[in-house]
Amino acid sequence: MSPPIQPLSPHLINLIAAGEVIDSFAAVVRELVENSLDAGATRLVISLNPEIWQVKVADNGCGMSLEDLRNCAKPHSTSKICDIDDLWKITSLGFRGEALHSITQVAELEVMSRRADHDEIGWCLRYDLDGEAKTEETAPIAPGTIITVFNLFGRIPIRRQGLPAFSQQLRAIQGIIENLALCHPHITWQVQQNDQSWFNISPGKTPQQILPQLLKRVHFHDLQYLSQEIEAQGTIEVVLGLPDRTSRGRPDWVKVGVNGRVVRSPQLEQTILAAFSRTLPKDRFPVCFLHLKISPNQIDWNRHPAKTEIYLQSLDFWRETVTDVIEQTLRLSAVTLETPAQNQRVKKLLKASEEKGSYLVNSEKKNELDIFELRAVGQVNQTYIVAEHSSGLWLVEQHIAHERVLYEKLQDYWQLITVETPIILTQLSQSQVEQLQRIGLEIDLFGEQMWTVRTVPQILSQREDCSAALLELSLGGDLETAQVATACRSAIRNGTPLNLAEMQDLLDSWKKTRNPRTCPHGRPIYLSLEESSLSRFFRRHWVIGKSHGI
Repeated sequence: MSPPIQPLSPHLINLIAAGEVIDSFAAVVRELVENSLDAGATRLVISLNPEIWQVKVADNGCGMSLEDLRNCAKPHSTSKICDIDDLWKITSLGFRGEALHSITQVAELEVMSRRADHDEIGWCLRYDLDGEAKTEETAPIAPGTIITVFNLFGRIPIRRQGLPAFSQQLRAIQGIIENLALCHPHITWQVQQNDQSWFNISPGKTPQQILPQLLKRVHFHDLQYLSQEIEAQGTIEVVLGLPDRTSRGRPDWVKVGVNGRVVRSPQLEQTILAAFSRTLPKDRFPVCFLHLKISPNQIDWNRHPAKTEIYLQSLDFWRETVTDVIEQTLRLSAVTLETPAQNQRVKKLLKASEEKGSYLVNSEKKNELDIFELRAVGQVNQTYIVAEHSSGLWLVEQHIAHERVLYEKLQDYWQLITVETPIILTQLSQSQVEQLQRIGLEIDLFGEQMWTVRTVPQILSQREDCSAALLELSLGGDLETAQVATACRSAIRNGTPLNLAEMQDLLDSWKKTRNPRTCPHGRPIYLSLEESSLSRFFRRHWVIGKSHGI
């Protein structure tokens, strides 16, 4: 016979609730730093002493009054929500009032705080299991708050035994801090381990300044940042690694943030990966941080205790918007690629030399915003197009540039036409026949080991090697793979001479593509030789400056 159902004791209820919120070192750090950010802090110092199970977080936020300090560790005490309606318009990182009280169930808690504009002195309080202050004294501290957690899980020794190794916990803490730094780029972070500096993150205006501090092999100029207002919805900002410059072997740096916190959103993550399809080499993944800043009533945070999973309304709308924003960020435009400041300095020097000298330089006026008006000037080894623009030269590989143009046309206008004379294919396997049928071709058995193909992609219909191209298409893959193969076979071959008009037509078509940086196989299409780099190499800035008294 089973025992009778009976209510749990308050202490056991609190302990179970604490286990949902505070389950690791990383959870303590997450809850404390989120409270600091909610308090308006711009500088956080996090001190970790794993060997003695201690965490300290100091911030320069607004601080707490003595009355707030007496209430902050009581169960479900918070200043961030008041009634049930507030749960559907969350604007803070912490809001449930669980964190400090849960910590008192599994550790010893001390809070020191001083309000920035009201109190001349600070206060230091220690709390018991019920979240009541058991000691209370003044403390000489600067405005802000210092929270120290002692003897974590000391009251539950078995919990300590079940935790991962310290090295794994430290990686989790580092990940939490890095994610918050991306969402809040204006914050200064100092992290110490065993009283020694572990890592620091300097503040910036956008996540583009933060990400290179987190990925050491990624540089500022390998990234592109775009922030866009979405009418009546909010703001979407994206920092992405340019596909011709950086990528990853795993999708570990595809991150989605919503209103200040990185969350798990498989649908949006897959949308990001899809937006980078056919821009990176096989088995490579993008570097991308996406941050949605939207109305809180579109989000339900009450899905997971750690608030890492959410319900997002209008998901299809946001997926479409994310695709459009990434596409816009990858285009070549004055917004996404700005003329470096050094190039502006070179232009000023050239202008000064032109005014003072007796020789002439090209004084043709160009639209400063249209810095990507490419002008074909020549061909190297019948392979690379030399293109001039307002801030230097580009070398454009003609075959893969044309391949990108054709691939995107095939994506937009995949058209099959009926050929007057059917094409005969032989020695096809059943899987090859099924593959041609899968991509829409009309194919019939014509004889023993012979088939007739009556419809073909329009772009291949006039080619002498059409049958060879169809054999290639029969070897597998989806429609997208077939389009890539078709574009590759149909593109201008390297070694093909082009006149200036043909080169110019190709440049004009290529620079308007959605993903002009790489071919569908992920290879970079162009090499940029900026005027600033040319000036430094030839020491032109030094000669002009010295010879004209600048």
